[in-house]
Amino acid sequence: MDTNASGKVNSDRRAGLLEKANALPLRPGVYIMRDGGGKVIYVGKSRSLKNRVSQYFHESAHHNEKTRRMVMSVHSFDYILTDTEIEALSLENSLIKQYTPKYNIKLKDSKSYPYIKLTVNDEYPRLSVTRKRLADGAKYYGPYSSISAVYNILGTVQKSFGIASCNKEFPRDIGKTRPCLNKHIGLCVAPCTGEVPSEEYRAIFKEVNSFLRGSFRECEQSLREKMEYAAENLMFEAAARYRDRIEALSKLWQRQKVVGAPDAEQDVIALYTDEVCSCISVFYIRGGSITDNDHFLFPAEQIIDEENMSSFLSELYNIREYVPHEIILDFTLPDEELEALTETIRRRVGYKPDIRTPERGDRRRLCEMVYDNAKQQALLYKAQSEKDNKMLVKLASMLGLEVVPERIEAYDISNFGKDNITAGMIVAENGKLKKSDYRTFKIKTTDGIDDYGAMREALSRRLSHLTDESFGAAPDLILLDGGKGHVSIVRELMYELGCEIPVFGMVKDEFHKTRALTDDVSELSIAREQAVFQFVYKLQEEVHRYTITRMENAKSKTLKHSTLEEIEGIGTIKAKSLLSHFKSISAIKKADKTELMRVNGITAANADAIIRFYEKQSDNKEKK
Repeated sequence: MDTNASGKVNSDRRAGLLEKANALPLRPGVYIMRDGGGKVIYVGKSRSLKNRVSQYFHESAHHNEKTRRMVMSVHSFDYILTDTEIEALSLENSLIKQYTPKYNIKLKDSKSYPYIKLTVNDEYPRLSVTRKRLADGAKYYGPYSSISAVYNILGTVQKSFGIASCNKEFPRDIGKTRPCLNKHIGLCVAPCTGEVPSEEYRAIFKEVNSFLRGSFRECEQSLREKMEYAAENLMFEAAARYRDRIEALSKLWQRQKVVGAPDAEQDVIALYTDEVCSCISVFYIRGGSITDNDHFLFPAEQIIDEENMSSFLSELYNIREYVPHEIILDFTLPDEELEALTETIRRRVGYKPDIRTPERGDRRRLCEMVYDNAKQQALLYKAQSEKDNKMLVKLASMLGLEVVPERIEAYDISNFGKDNITAGMIVAENGKLKKSDYRTFKIKTTDGIDDYGAMREALSRRLSHLTDESFGAAPDLILLDGGKGHVSIVRELMYELGCEIPVFGMVKDEFHKTRALTDDVSELSIAREQAVFQFVYKLQEEVHRYTITRMENAKSKTLKHSTLEEIEGIGTIKAKSLLSHFKSISAIKKADKTELMRVNGITAANADAIIRFYEKQSDNKEKK
């Protein structure tokens, strides 16, 4: 189609969409933009659907580049009416999670955020690290920006308050073992001895709760009062413990930058955006100090405007356990968006936070500081993206590819004997690992250990989904953890399927380290191109790690829920003995009665039952 004809089609489509948009009601609701294939590419909300949606399709509309690209891709849209803007905000968040549209900004899955969990309802409370927030009556602190931050805080709290850091469960394990070294060096009050009543232990956790909530001053005051009481009553050892506790917690707190009054509790949020990327930075201020921060980076195509900023903030405060009474924004939200966001948060936490955009004073300076951090993160992201792009261009040149490989998939095979044969697929997009697109294939068709057959099955299943995008977009390059034989078998498969995707093998040396890339004829050394070598090495190590992990998980499930336990007379202990002796289910199936009875605990009746069970399984398969 020539340029003029293409322009005419786009203009006609836009006019049709505008006509449909002008027929929408002046009511709150959510609109869903779809591309030519019917895929959802953007979800938005508005207090007036007609006004908002029609703005996209006016010929005179002045969109930024990101929005213009989105509008050019829209072929149709749906809408859902709601009674209020708050309902629209909630529905928008749900639909974004459901469809993960290309142009919407999204929080990473809240399951990936770490929390500190306090089991307040237990007779002897416990602290632990978790990535799941459950409705189980426990208190959750966070989420924190990184797992290292969580363990740093947890370790300091455990040592400072003298609470148990072991895996013992109290009161069940009281008196079963002698106290560990932490008791003798004063780092644990040792509830395992039975000398610490549950009431006394629970009282310690009230102070822990104050500290983890961010109320250091309140916690410090409580500890100082106890220290002074102990000193006045000549309880010098107890007084010294309180003193040390105050010092340790103070050091942890002082590592944070002090930016406000001792009672200041605020979240400060800033947005930096340009045509290359965007960054939302959030600084969490507790007790006047910055206790944590988050940086959310988004690529060029994702649209950030007033409308989806309120949606983003709604989702952010939906996953955070604690919401301060004051939230400071570096940008302005329209009154209706601000009102809906405030009410949404109120319904969850029980009070309305004061959400404001300051124009001057200390709060304005805080906004500028957070904005500078957002800008710096975006600049670092752009610099790394440019570096990754140069590396991908070099890789494409070395391999003679027609396009720069934006999406690369790597595959590996792992097995536990003849059982649990597993293929792993990892993905890199624009030089960065995309773990949400990783996949696992449990190999079903190979007879015994057959790496080539397993690789063929895995790629056959993957390539059968190229058009429906259930695995994500089609790859520009496929890398196999293997040599010429693996490449040959996959290229043969592609020829049968009519696919034309470049395939290369990642060859290892005698030390099991990446050496070269290979087609089905020759090898190409990548050692001299350091950036390419490091990238390929990272992919090979990651796909191997991922596949091994998934295979071991499958193996673990087999050991825990073995088919052996379905056999009459075979329980968990005998099943484990059989697997320990024969190493695999396949070997057990082939064993005769005498061999089976050599296993400790296996009687003649057990052996007969095992043989009958697998003979019956085999007969059923043949009938099918």
